[in-house]
Order: sequence, then C-alpha cells, then structure tokens
Amino acid sequence: MSRTLVQPVGQKRLTNVAVVRLRKHGQRFEIACFPNKVLSWRSHVEKDIDEVLQSHTVYSNVSKGVLAKSKDLTKAFGTDDQTQICIEILEKGELQVSGKEREAQLSSQFRDIATIVMEKTINPETRRPYTITMIERLMHEIHFAVDPNLTSKEQALKVIKKLTEHFPIKRAPLRVRFTAPKPNFPGLMEKIGEWNATVISKDELSTQPSIVCEIEPSLLHSCEERLKDVQGRVEVLSVSAHAESGPSVGQHDSVEVPQAAPVKEPDAVAQISETMQKQSISTESQGNAQVKQQRRCNECDVLVEDKLYREHCKSGWHKHNYTRHKNGLPPLSQEECIVEMELADSKKDLKDYDF
Repeated sequence: MSRTLVQPVGQKRLTNVAVVRLRKHGQRFEIACFPNKVLSWRSHVEKDIDEVLQSHTVYSNVSKGVLAKSKDLTKAFGTDDQTQICIEILEKGELQVSGKEREAQLSSQFRDIATIVMEKTINPETRRPYTITMIERLMHEIHFAVDPNLTSKEQALKVIKKLTEHFPIKRAPLRVRFTAPKPNFPGLMEKIGEWNATVISKDELSTQPSIVCEIEPSLLHSCEERLKDVQGRVEVLSVSAHAESGPSVGQHDSVEVPQAAPVKEPDAVAQISETMQKQSISTESQGNAQVKQQRRCNECDVLVEDKLYREHCKSGWHKHNYTRHKNGLPPLSQEECIVEMELADSKKDLKDYDF
C-alpha cells in the first residue's frame, strides 16, 4: 500500500482571471483583468477601469503572483503610477486566452466571414447566392485561415478575390439609378454603355430622366467622377442584386432549377418592420382580458405592459430611441425608427463596395 497521501485540491486558481501581457524594454509586464471585459474596454463600451481590472497592480507573472519591480516600471514606462501603467498595458498588451477560447473565437469569425461572402457573391450562371455551407466548403478548399487582427469584412473581400480565381463565383452587382438633365441624357447613355451595365428600367419622360441598371462594385467611384461631365448623379438602390426568386445555389457546378411561379419579395423596410414587431411590445389591449398594469417608457413615449417592460427595453426600437434621448433628440415612432435604421445600414455598407 502506498504511503503517499493524496489530498483533494479545494482551490481552483485563475479560473476568473484574464491576463493581459506587454513586453517592453526586455521585460514582461502583466495585469489581471475580469474575463470578457478587456474587449469591452478596447471597444469603448466599458468606461469604468475598476470594472475591468482585478486590482491596480502590475505583475511580472500573474500566475505565480510575482509583482513587477518599481525600478523596472520606471525604466520601461517612465513612471511608477500603477493605474496609469495598467491602462497602457490594457490598451497595447496582448490578451492571453486558452486554446478552447481561441478556437471558439476563430470559429465564430470564420462563420461571420462566410456569411459576408455569401451576401456579396452570386453564381454567374444562375445569378443566385451560394448557401453558407457551400461557401464554407470552398473556403476550406482554398485553405483559408482566419487572421484575428483583421476585421471580418476585410478578410471577406480577400476571400472573394481568391474564390473568383478558382471557382465560378463573382461579386454581386450593384443596382443603381443614374439621373441627368434631359439635354445630357444621351451622353449618360453612352457612358453606361462603356461600363457594360445591365439596364433594368428606363424613364425618359420625366423632367429628370433616369435609368436603373446593374454595375460592378469596383466601378462605383469612377462612375461618380465621370458623371460630373454630364451633370449626372448616381443613387445606390441595392448593395447586392440577386435573382428575383428561387433558392440559393447548393453547388458550384451547373444545376437545373425547376421553373417556379414568381413570388414577390417584400422590400427591406417590410422585412425590418416584421423583425421590429417581434422585438417590440404592442401597447394595445388584446381580447377581453382585464386592464393590465402599464408603465411609460420615457425614451419611446409609449405605454408598455408592466410584465413585458423588460422585453421592450431589449428591442431595437427602444435602443435606437435611447441613443437619441442621450443626444437630446425627440423619440421616433416605430415606423420612423425602421426607416432611419435601414438608411444607417445602407450608408455603412457603402464603404465596402471596392476591393
């Protein structure tokens, strides 16, 4: 029988600590932070430093509890103020994560990149987008690796460039409207012909003639410059123009798609309205139920059922009005909020037209 006495360990160490490490002047400095707070601080969501740091102490090794020497701090940072040094390490240091956490982050970002690629590309034969599963398989085939230091959109544009070299896939065209004065409209048509644009519709009878067509995303900025000659302007109608109906493409080789009856797609505002209605809480009484207690939301200026007030505060409508309230702006109705959010999303996507 072994004489070694094995006692259970009653203390788990470093289970609630995120370590941020910075190397400077040949020395290693570490600080102990709360998990999931470092990224919130760097994205300026969290403003209270006490909610981020476990303690205002600089270590040379957090796991062993070895404190950094004061002379090393002065030599590396020019001061021995622990709080000021902690903030610099928090901003510039490297967040240490476990293998499983890193794998989960990379897997999540890989999925985000695949989603962006799916939204911005089509099959040139069917003019329909590929499925997310197909995009992920193609990304694995070109041996794509996620770079955690780049945003998902930047990497998605690089992936699209590489996929177009090996598979039948291309960027979804932009649907735009060109307008020009009547005397200059023939000159506008000549320029559209040079851009190999696909004409969707044309209106030459109005006082301001216009034409709706689809162009390559890389031509957008050059279009804006060359339209100055004919005093024209361009308006983006859709960031990614797909086929009007039919399912997504499940494979990159040619497939036969049965002819289906045309189905009218709801516009973007209607889709967002449906989503907002699921998130927001109706203030109308339902059926023959008794009158229920209600609370007033000052940000949205509406009455909400007491038991559903918390759910209303999580809705996109309330969050948007809360931001307006902080900026001293009046509240918007649900319909006005939908339109404003759609316009904000469209402006945000305009930055990613070019490769």
